[in-house]
Amino acid sequence: MDGTWRRRDILRLAGAAGGAVFASALPGWAAGRDEEFVFVQLSDAHWGFEGAPNPDARGTLPKAVAAVNALPTPPDFIMFTGDLTHTTDDPNERRRRMREFRDLIAPLRAGKVWLMPGEHDASLDAGAAYRELFGPTHYTFDHKGVHFIVLDNVSDPAGQVGETQRAWLADDLRKQSREARIVVFTHRPLFDLYPQWDWATRDGEAVVAQLMPYRHVTVFYGHIHQEHHHMTGHIAHHAARSLMFPLPPAGSQPKRAPVAWDPAQPYRGLGWRTVKATRAPDAFGLTEQPVQRDA
Repeated sequence: MDGTWRRRDILRLAGAAGGAVFASALPGWAAGRDEEFVFVQLSDAHWGFEGAPNPDARGTLPKAVAAVNALPTPPDFIMFTGDLTHTTDDPNERRRRMREFRDLIAPLRAGKVWLMPGEHDASLDAGAAYRELFGPTHYTFDHKGVHFIVLDNVSDPAGQVGETQRAWLADDLRKQSREARIVVFTHRPLFDLYPQWDWATRDGEAVVAQLMPYRHVTVFYGHIHQEHHHMTGHIAHHAARSLMFPLPPAGSQPKRAPVAWDPAQPYRGLGWRTVKATRAPDAFGLTEQPVQRDA
């Protein structure tokens, strides 16, 4: 082998490695142009959840915050890909949980902390409480030569991005070169991973079609509470683990239900990831970090 990892090779390696370290393709780096940087993805904290799947439900998010703060170098930014809180029918309780979540993550050390909603945060009130406390549910930002797009596919209870937001996306993409490096953050997968378990976006195919003309797109998402990697054409999609409880592989059992807590292996299946963008052509390193007892 010549040492150049292509996407199909990297995906095959990830499957063999059990998800410990994953190098994903994000093409478009020009030699000597942009700086290397690291960001952190955390997902599905479900603050406010209580139950047998996690007897340390109030401990895992603080453990993750402490672990991120223990990194040798603070990340350039942190992105939470949704389900910051666990759903509740009580609008006052919903806001209380969001305020608690905000206070718990306040000590995070990073250049910037970005948030987006999951359906547990936003589907019951179309994102009203989320916007009150955290701001817009979809937006863009640029960092060291990469264009980041945050899409909201949860505020609509139908689980879709919707025509208005797709028009906004089209307007944003028109401003980008077809060679631009683009990273998309969503909560739900944009492809039909397993619609029977609500692991899909109703208009995800239309969104992917909008992204397809751009050669260098990578999508990071949450929702499925496990590490997962998928390709739609040249676009790579990477799901992150949950900070509250893992879910089983798609279709592996009759109903979607949290994986049972194992006292012999506490926090098994829970985690977060660091993502390193380097100058190496087509390289984007993903390192899966477990939640640990003594973090």
